[in-house]
Amino acid sequence: MNDGSSGDRLVVALRAELDRYSEGQKLPSSRALVTRYQVSPVTVSRAISALVAEGLVVSRPGAGVFKVAGRAVAVPGDVSWQEVALSADPPHASVDVGPRAADAAGLLATLTAPPPEVIDLNGGYLHAALQPERALAGALARAGRRPGTWARPPVEGLTELREWFARDVGGPGGSLDGSDVLITAGGQNALSAALRGLAAPGSPVLVESPTYPGMLAIARAAGLRPVPVPVDADGVRTDLLADAFEATRARLFVCQPLFHNPTGSCLAAERRTAVIEIARSAGAFVVEDDFARRLVHADCEPLPPPLAGDDPDGVVVHVRSLTKAASPSLRIAGLTARGPAFERLRAINAVDTMFVPRPLQETTLELVGSPAWSRHLRTLAQALQDRRTTLLSALGSSLPEVVPVNPRRGGYHLWLRLPEGTEERALSAAALRHGVAVTAGAAYFSAEVPAPHLRLSYVGTPGTAQLEEGVLRLRRAFG
Repeated sequence: MNDGSSGDRLVVALRAELDRYSEGQKLPSSRALVTRYQVSPVTVSRAISALVAEGLVVSRPGAGVFKVAGRAVAVPGDVSWQEVALSADPPHASVDVGPRAADAAGLLATLTAPPPEVIDLNGGYLHAALQPERALAGALARAGRRPGTWARPPVEGLTELREWFARDVGGPGGSLDGSDVLITAGGQNALSAALRGLAAPGSPVLVESPTYPGMLAIARAAGLRPVPVPVDADGVRTDLLADAFEATRARLFVCQPLFHNPTGSCLAAERRTAVIEIARSAGAFVVEDDFARRLVHADCEPLPPPLAGDDPDGVVVHVRSLTKAASPSLRIAGLTARGPAFERLRAINAVDTMFVPRPLQETTLELVGSPAWSRHLRTLAQALQDRRTTLLSALGSSLPEVVPVNPRRGGYHLWLRLPEGTEERALSAAALRHGVAVTAGAAYFSAEVPAPHLRLSYVGTPGTAQLEEGVLRLRRAFG
């Protein structure tokens, strides 16, 4: 007899038999059930587990299995009133901030893990094969032995960690100090604090076009109005940035000058100075999301310093997270600002999180202070180079028409321009049916989409073989 079918029949029989038991009454022993129903002890054990999962019985080790007390049938409530409560603005509201719902569809798309049989060319976090798991485990163990690890940390973060971020951002002998840094719960938390702290609800905020969907979600949830400024191969178009500041009177521009997500572009040297000067003239802040600095490839030329490294006037508010280069769960970032802006962000960060858990900060200190951290970054740099070249080679063989021009030697993704008329959402859905997850480009634009795109990530797979197979599956999705 098939064990599965006999198990199913036993569950049905025991469920019916429970109707004759009073609440709290003990069921026959497993041995008695084996004899009565002529099944194996394993089948009985599985059947009891199924009834426990249904909440019909409770198993008490050493005592037996008992029928549970009757449960009241839940009556569905009427939650329709919430549609009004979540949407209605107070009477005589002075500012129309638009829809109050948080549009996180683009962000959630990259956070959703595909089924195991699907090759992940969508995600933005390192696969376990690329994470420094042994170094993280060792850092966590050492941190656990530190005196005071479970004590309350300062609101701004541990002094040693703030000083490390100041050196990491500003470089040796730089002008940044640990007192300029706030420790936040990852880059998303830092960006959220920066946008809400530096721009008033209802006001415009200038963003690169295309740009990171998570930043657009933050802006809209804060009641801000994202205004796109186009990006080309050399980063944001500074001529259009000046026009946008003049037209909108915005007080905030958010950018990713290094290995921009999604295009991969790096801000050209002549534009770096221009961005700061344009913002200073407009009396505005620049939020520099420096998310990819630790995702440099082994064959990359030396990197330019952050915009914040030479900004004594506090125009640039800098964000650097360790999450992308280490682990999705190492949610630690440094948010750097100067002057009154720092105090504003400090207050907002305290309201949002009070403080980042000290064990996580102590673990981070142990990690970045160990030789294993620099070894990991070298290993990661080589792995990213290998994955980039593998993915480009596979695209060149199977889909040469979409191979990007001048792909950058940093970051973790490629931005593919699709042929005109391609329905990118239909293509990404077809790719998923063929067993590969990719990202449609529309979510990266804050306004009308100028052309169809796909973004392919190369850090979410166990190795390069899956990248090659993923491109073959994508080729089939093209039809």
